[in-house]
Amino acid sequence: MGDEIKMVVAIIRPDRLTDVKRALAEVGAPSLTVTDVSGRGSQPAKKSQWRGEEYVVDLHQKVKVECVVADVPSDDVVSAIAEAAGTGEKGDGKIFVLPVEDAYQVRTGKRGPDAV
Repeated sequence: MGDEIKMVVAIIRPDRLTDVKRALAEVGAPSLTVTDVSGRGSQPAKKSQWRGEEYVVDLHQKVKVECVVADVPSDDVVSAIAEAAGTGEKGDGKIFVLPVEDAYQVRTGKRGPDAV
C-alpha cells in the first residue's frame, strides 16, 4: 500500500452503526469518528403531525462515519461498511473514499502513515 492514506466517509442509518463498528474492527480498522447528521437523497419524505399540524420531514437522521486508513486497503473498509450497513432499501446511505495528503499525530509527532 505504500505511503497512501485514505479517508473513508460513510453516511448510514443510525441503527446500523453497531454492525458497522463491528465490521470495521474485523477488517483491522477500528479507529473511527462518528457524527450525527441529517440529509436527504432518494429516500422519500414522510408526512407527520404534531399538535394537530401536519408537516413534511424531508431531512432524515443519519450517522456519518469517518475512518482514515493507511495499513488496511480502503476497498476492504468500503466492503465491510457496505455489507454491515446495507438493508437493500432506499436510505441505506453512501460511501466516499478521499485521498489524505498528510496526517500528524499530536501526542507523538508522527507524520504520514505512521500517524494513522
